[in-house]
Amino acid sequence: MREKINEEISVVMYYSARKRLAVPYLINWQNREYMVGKIGYRHAIRDGQTLHHIFELVDKENTLWFRLNLDTSNLHWTLEAISDGHAN
Repeated sequence: MREKINEEISVVMYYSARKRLAVPYLINWQNREYMVGKIGYRHAIRDGQTLHHIFELVDKENTLWFRLNLDTSNLHWTLEAISDGHAN
């Protein structure tokens, strides 16, 4: 079931100079760590002067889907939504 969360979370990310790519690597939410699996979608949106990078991804076990928002004005991460893949 998809659930809106909108909580600040801790994220470890890495940058590859060779690929010119910055991506989340590890998510810490509610005192649990989730290794990032496949990133399915990434896009940027602008809200006034602030650029937001949105990542939609699954955990390494492919059991949870996350929608993350990186606010570039303060470099804070927000978990916008989560889903376990079940309809209800």
